[in-house]
Amino acid sequence: MSSKQDIKVACVGAGYFSQFHYESWSRMPRAVPVASCNRDIKKAKATGLPAYQNLARMLKTERPDLLDIILPPIAQADAIRTALRCGLKWIICQKPFCRSLDEAEDVIAQADAANATIVIHENFRFQPWYRAIKTAMAQGQIGTPLQATFRLRPGDGQGPRAYLDRQPYFQELPRFLVHETAVHFVDTFRFLFGSPSAVYSDLRKVNPVLAGEDAGYILLDHPNGVKAMFDGNRCLDHSAENLRQTMGEALIEGTEGVLTLYGDGSVERRGFGKQERQQILPPSTHDGFGGDCVHALQSHVISGLLNGTPLENTAPDYLDVIRIEETIYRSAAEGRKITLETP
Repeated sequence: MSSKQDIKVACVGAGYFSQFHYESWSRMPRAVPVASCNRDIKKAKATGLPAYQNLARMLKTERPDLLDIILPPIAQADAIRTALRCGLKWIICQKPFCRSLDEAEDVIAQADAANATIVIHENFRFQPWYRAIKTAMAQGQIGTPLQATFRLRPGDGQGPRAYLDRQPYFQELPRFLVHETAVHFVDTFRFLFGSPSAVYSDLRKVNPVLAGEDAGYILLDHPNGVKAMFDGNRCLDHSAENLRQTMGEALIEGTEGVLTLYGDGSVERRGFGKQERQQILPPSTHDGFGGDCVHALQSHVISGLLNGTPLENTAPDYLDVIRIEETIYRSAAEGRKITLETP
């Protein structure tokens, strides 16, 4: 595609989280949002774009260059297949990606056959604090990384009305903490340390109104001796004015220092054996979601489309996250550490 051509973007889905997608597209250089599709036409109209209830009709009428799928897993495969039949070559799809590994592999095979690119909207790795941590490690600021911990504490999971005002389907998910939330951090750990070789997990349900688990520990063995732990409990909080800014706190520990992520999005470094701390990233001033990571991801895709820059989290690569997720649930069920198979 010519680098002088603006990209026409159509979106399918207009639920709670879609607001961040639409807002980002509205201020994206070189991208022009052209339409919204949703089964509730009122929600599609509320975006201010030409509104449709039928995805195929929208794609045939508007002829976008890129489709942004902002739907839950149950509807994603059908939307991708419809897009491929309509000739779309560029697709972004929200996570969790599809309902199973088999379904994900099937739609990826169809996309490959159509010479189409699917990028998974896994935006946590695009949050500015993880980019800063990645850069600091690459510069050797903490020496050899050995340990990493993320404590998920969004404080939104207590009581009988948990999630009903924002994302009510959370209560009904048979797999919740890992499938909906921890996959963000599985992918972020992959971004920071490489794909893990083994996993152990211990999961539980704290809030009885939920169908799925909402707390647990996940231990991951990463390359070069790095051990990472996801410690999640959605019923507990952390010290932050906006609990959803980072959703928790992190420590990345190495032989020559420690990087600490705080709930305000700031990152500090403390040298080994030292008391003083150096701020390497100030608190986030963005008042939207996750340090504007949605915009960072969508900008990344537009750059790949227009300029051919390398893409992160293409669908074939993201299969690794799905395999890890399945192994996490298997480990919890069997109560043992499991070595991950190389695909």
